[in-house]
Amino acid sequence: MQCTYYGHACFSVVVGGKKLLFDPFITENPLAVGIALDDVARGTDYILISHGHFDHIADAEAIAKASGATIICAWEIYEWLSKKGLTKFRPMNTGGQHMFDFGTVRCTVAQHSSGLPDGSYGGNPMGFLITSSEGNFYYSGDTALTLDMQLIPRWAKLNFAVLPIGDNFTMGYDDAAAAAKMIGCTSVLGVHYDSFDFIKINHAAAAKAFDEAGIRLRLVKPGETIDC
Repeated sequence: MQCTYYGHACFSVVVGGKKLLFDPFITENPLAVGIALDDVARGTDYILISHGHFDHIADAEAIAKASGATIICAWEIYEWLSKKGLTKFRPMNTGGQHMFDFGTVRCTVAQHSSGLPDGSYGGNPMGFLITSSEGNFYYSGDTALTLDMQLIPRWAKLNFAVLPIGDNFTMGYDDAAAAAKMIGCTSVLGVHYDSFDFIKINHAAAAKAFDEAGIRLRLVKPGETIDC
């Protein structure tokens, strides 16, 4: 599996020959300098939206129209985006799972909020557990540390996890390291940090917190692609 990070909480993973794009936020993303929306859209097969906040959904409509991708999201987000003329969806909700051509998506609990950009209700925030023949990974979405994470190892052995580490609106790096231990994962891609003043972090302190927990924290430069 290959991962490309675009800054904030936007990233893609290629699995089963399909490009999965998570929480599309490019055009107003202060970390996505030099990253073209067309390049992100190119080849995208699925768009997974964890919740309705602007910094996770801003470019969903444009990328879906450019790529023809199928959007996986909560029912309320499906209704909201449908009114913009989009037609390819798989609406889901917390606790549900569905098999796609790349693998299976299970929607997991996230402790957060989910208002849409126009102030309407965005449904439950979610995380996503993806299992496939190539490997398994967990994106927690924006969330606090929660004991629900202890369920993840019952469903899958993870190759890697994508966790927010910026604190203030989500868990910080100390709680994220604890989350990694709960989910039984030793490789973490950190997201949701440094993009706004509220969530700027001390990189050395973050690395130390994960090192002490025996977990590898990867802080990837926006636009960089890595093997996951």
